[in-house]
Amino acid sequence: MMLSTILFGIGILVGWISTDFIEQFINQQIEGIRQISQGLNESENPQWSYFKFIFLNNSIKSVLIIFFGIFLGILPMIFLMVNGMVLGYLVHSLAVQGESMFEVIVKGLLPHGIIEVPAIIIACGFGLRLGTLVWISIGQRNDGKRANLGQQWTYFFKRVGPNVVWIVILLFIAAIIESTVTLWLMQ
Repeated sequence: MMLSTILFGIGILVGWISTDFIEQFINQQIEGIRQISQGLNESENPQWSYFKFIFLNNSIKSVLIIFFGIFLGILPMIFLMVNGMVLGYLVHSLAVQGESMFEVIVKGLLPHGIIEVPAIIIACGFGLRLGTLVWISIGQRNDGKRANLGQQWTYFFKRVGPNVVWIVILLFIAAIIESTVTLWLMQ
């Protein structure tokens, strides 16, 4: 979890001080989000559409990122960095444009982000742990340590199921807040 938090923080910092290459990449991400948002705003019930999109997007990605950790933990690292960069870049851009940081952070991010960000960091932490187990399994040659490795795998899979449920519940709550309270506060 500590590594997940550090990677997310580094992503925020990189987004904040972005270079031209990173800026172009992040602007593409933000443009994609803008297009989705525009479509959701034009739906019959925008609030419900936002909720469904936010919840499904975040929960599916969070669960997948746990199991994509099997690829040596690389995808959870990238996921954390990209999400951090987008957040850092967005907040910095709005600050440069003269937007009130109180409005952006307290009204736009905190209501749902205080639940959503930790849930995503926890999901990525599990993905990183899975990647670590794969790395250790590949490199482990000692038979005695291999037996302990089996216990580590068992322990991981016993913990991941209940935690996935809690992550999805937290993201459900965050999606309700983001599609109602945050939307209302930012209008």
